[in-house]
Amino acid sequence: MGRKTYDSKEFRIHNKSDKPDNIVEKEHEIFLQCEEIEAELPSFLRAYFSYLKGNVLPMTRLAYLHDIKFFFNYLISETALTDAKSPKDVTSAEMNRIKASDVNRFIDYCRNYYVDDGKTVTVYENNNKTLSRKKSSISVLFKQLYRDGLIEKNITDGFDPIRVPKPGEREIKALQDDEVMIMLDAVTNGTNLTPHERSYWEKTKLRDKAILILFVTYGLRLSELQQLNVSSFNFSRGEFKIYRKRGKESSMPLNRSVILVVEDYIKNERTNVIAQNEGDEDALFLSLQGKRITERAIRELVKKYTSIALNTSRKTGYSPHKLRATAATSLIGRGNSIYDVQALLDHEQVTTTQLYAQHKMNVKRDLVKGMEWELERKDED
Repeated sequence: MGRKTYDSKEFRIHNKSDKPDNIVEKEHEIFLQCEEIEAELPSFLRAYFSYLKGNVLPMTRLAYLHDIKFFFNYLISETALTDAKSPKDVTSAEMNRIKASDVNRFIDYCRNYYVDDGKTVTVYENNNKTLSRKKSSISVLFKQLYRDGLIEKNITDGFDPIRVPKPGEREIKALQDDEVMIMLDAVTNGTNLTPHERSYWEKTKLRDKAILILFVTYGLRLSELQQLNVSSFNFSRGEFKIYRKRGKESSMPLNRSVILVVEDYIKNERTNVIAQNEGDEDALFLSLQGKRITERAIRELVKKYTSIALNTSRKTGYSPHKLRATAATSLIGRGNSIYDVQALLDHEQVTTTQLYAQHKMNVKRDLVKGMEWELERKDED
């Protein structure tokens, strides 16, 4: 039984499932965020809300709802298509007057826009992948409105296409094995850290090393790693448990290096931090403040250590997802079956895993090495 406070009310998690409280709590947080956004939107969208709830993953549902709310705010602030003062006041009659060209203008607006909150002007730049998702959110909305008879035409056929590079066209970004070793040396010995970074590293080096080893060994998703508990690990059986997308539970085998770093962290560093909340007592990775480490904090530490491996700025270090790619390319590069790697990484389609098989990490480097040109240098008198 877990407890948490939302809007000054205490919520209790009465958990009768096999899932740990923190996983149930995380799912509930997403559910509440969706409910909050839906409350700010018109009631005639109920069928759309039901469709999202029953047909897409919780995080996708949340992203779609954010997109729809943003679209309605755009209609209010940037167009003359509605007289509403808030998204909730937009009417179905006004939605019926929207044309495909209006939606195309919205997608174009989303490419580059700014928000002025009175103190700061923030510029937003979106790539085609993000624009494609926004278009998908709007498309599903207008198809649902048409099915419900709330608008007279299905305008989605008139939406401009957005070209998103096919998976095979994108160069996979992943650390090479020698770069992984540089990264692990940095977290083990504090190599190439600034004096300020070293002061934190002294207190978190075992935690950070365990995080990086888990990422490059199993290719875990960020949310899967962040939600790990101490009780997730059964060292006597040599396995640990994670919770995947779509609510799947998966047991992962432990190898020697993972056992060493995780046990080292639990016994010699985690015990120095006292959990501040009842719900965080079982959290595997704690912040220095005694709370379950946030996804943002994990992103920042991964960026820091990967930037050292890449010999680049902290800002251009890699994300946790690129460590997932690192695990995939390393596993395939060692001759493991694509289907075994697919199962380990939880790819729905084997075609996703095949992309990593096609990515030969050193092929460009080897090609260029074979094309050295010996240039004669004329010594100056």
